[in-house]
Amino acid sequence: MNSDTDHRFHRRRSRLRAALAAGALGAVLLVGGCSGADDASDAGARSNDLKASAEKGIVGEQYAPGDAAASAAPEAAKSGERQRAPKPGAAGTHVIRTAELSVEVKSAPKAAAAARSTVEASGGLVATETTERVDDEHEFSHLVLRVPQDSYQEVLGKLAGAGKLLSRSSNAKDVTDQVVDVESRIATQRASVKRVRELMDQAERITDVVTLEGELSSRQADLESLLAQQSSLKDRTTLSTITLDLSEPDAPRQGGKDDDPGFLDALGGGWDAFVTMFRWIAVALGASAPFLVTAALLLVVWRVLRARRTGRGVPEAPKPEPEAAPAP
Repeated sequence: MNSDTDHRFHRRRSRLRAALAAGALGAVLLVGGCSGADDASDAGARSNDLKASAEKGIVGEQYAPGDAAASAAPEAAKSGERQRAPKPGAAGTHVIRTAELSVEVKSAPKAAAAARSTVEASGGLVATETTERVDDEHEFSHLVLRVPQDSYQEVLGKLAGAGKLLSRSSNAKDVTDQVVDVESRIATQRASVKRVRELMDQAERITDVVTLEGELSSRQADLESLLAQQSSLKDRTTLSTITLDLSEPDAPRQGGKDDDPGFLDALGGGWDAFVTMFRWIAVALGASAPFLVTAALLLVVWRVLRARRTGRGVPEAPKPEPEAAPAP
């Protein structure tokens, strides 16, 4: 009896295990089909959510494999605002200084060489230099000089005192707020690029990787633009710009004579006027010569024809008869 009972017990337990295994397999297949359908229907939604989260800077510290849109910072999601890094404190005031000078000197090339030496001694540089000859005796030089901020006033005074100062203008623009804002935006953009790269390292779906690559390219382009702005601001606030124009004075009048015309000047002017009038008369005669010749020929032909017509129309006069001799 005991053996039959044990045999029946083992048979029932085997049937129970088989039923449980079949039920578990069916449940797994059902869950897998549902999840596959959900994944297929929600693929576009996950891509849009991922892009929106990347645009807002909402990225979580943990990234679940196979679901790139599941990670998001709760606090940032509630606020919906871009996380910005705190503005760093400016070390000092950032000012862009520019000046324009026009100086009259005896020799423009020599004054330009002296200006180059002054700027280079102060730690600056010559950005642009142009020298041109105005006429046979005068030259003009145009220089664009970059001078350190610490030596700006000193160099400006030396350049203005190199000759006769014709004009001077200077300008100072405070760009401290702009510098601080660009630095803050760069810090925020770098953090954003770093977070997107972390998401790419953890992404497993192709659609998520493609979306993140587009966001990374856009953010890197914005970062490069901000870095270019920062470099330009640093250059303009570190070195001041001085535009220098050097010109030479006109030659003095010889012997102190004035420019009033004299007899010889009047004679020369009259002769020039006479020659000019004669030249124009010759031109007029040359232009009208063909017409005059044609008119003269027509006049000759007309007179000849008229003479012939006149000769034909007049009758000849009768010859007088000889008188008879008187009778003796």
